[in-house]
Amino acid sequence: MAAAGTAAGPAGPEPMPSYAQLVQRSWGSALAAARGCADCGWGLARRGLAEHAHLAPPELLLLALGALGWTALRSAATARLFRPLAKRCRLQPRDAAKMPESAWKFLFYLGAWSYSAYLLFGTDYPFFHDPPSVFYDWTPGMVVPRDIAAAYLLQGSFYGHSIYATLYMDAWRKDSVVMLIHHVVTLVLIVSSYAFRYHNVGILVLFLHDISDVQLEFTKLNVYFKSRGGSHHRLHALAADLGCLSFSLSWFWFRLYWFPLKVLYATCHSSLRSVPDIPFYFFFNALLLLLTLMNLYWFLYIVAFAAKVLTGQVRELKDVREYDAAEAQSPKPSKAEKPLRNGLVKDKRF
Repeated sequence: MAAAGTAAGPAGPEPMPSYAQLVQRSWGSALAAARGCADCGWGLARRGLAEHAHLAPPELLLLALGALGWTALRSAATARLFRPLAKRCRLQPRDAAKMPESAWKFLFYLGAWSYSAYLLFGTDYPFFHDPPSVFYDWTPGMVVPRDIAAAYLLQGSFYGHSIYATLYMDAWRKDSVVMLIHHVVTLVLIVSSYAFRYHNVGILVLFLHDISDVQLEFTKLNVYFKSRGGSHHRLHALAADLGCLSFSLSWFWFRLYWFPLKVLYATCHSSLRSVPDIPFYFFFNALLLLLTLMNLYWFLYIVAFAAKVLTGQVRELKDVREYDAAEAQSPKPSKAEKPLRNGLVKDKRF
């Protein structure tokens, strides 16, 4: 195994490749790595974990405590802030039941994405403009900068909470199983990339994904508020329409254009040029490819929703994750929402 990466990269940022170049170069690099791995197997994996994974028990404990903290904070915010706000604004019963979930996620993702944007554009980190630089000077067990470590603790603990929340707190939707898989894959990527010191590329991945969640929850909140008080509010309706449009565009641009051409190109191809025997190359790239497939899966939802709007099958924007009301399953009431739902609606299931 290589002990360290290259001391420095090229003189300037490498131009972003095309999709064809991504596939061609990544496939060639992966085949070369597979042919050159003479002792691949469980033995090599165990040695790689022992030599390159650096994750102390106190760090795992802090991650678990953070997940519990997010869960407690969400419960408190739902009871003391979001439910009273829904009641004060006289939201429709269905919207009042869903609003706390979207408000919670909107506030988190807005803060998390803003911090990632600060790291990439407000500091000296060159990772966005020069993605291959995420592997320059890589060494096993290298020190993780405090600002990046803080982002990892923030995101890792939140996704630990999100696994529990998807099962027991969030409304159940058609894609909730895929969402649960997404949270598990993301948590594994966060923890393992921290342990193997691939934190630089991790920050880029989080930045490219969180912006879509900000726009999704912003759109849903405006959908819920546009009918508050039993009347139609044009400003919220306009914000919901614009939010849906920007969400659709940003999903493609950030997750299906920048993510593969910046992140996958760096991890599949550029990583082997900086660290020829980079540990767990296939493991991390398999998880990132799975994340790409899930992004594509959800993009098909977006395209299907847009097609229904253009053909007149959907006349009013409701829940962008439940675009087909005829096929949608009844959402599972969360434990946090049961008191509110029971108090507002006693003879309906949403």
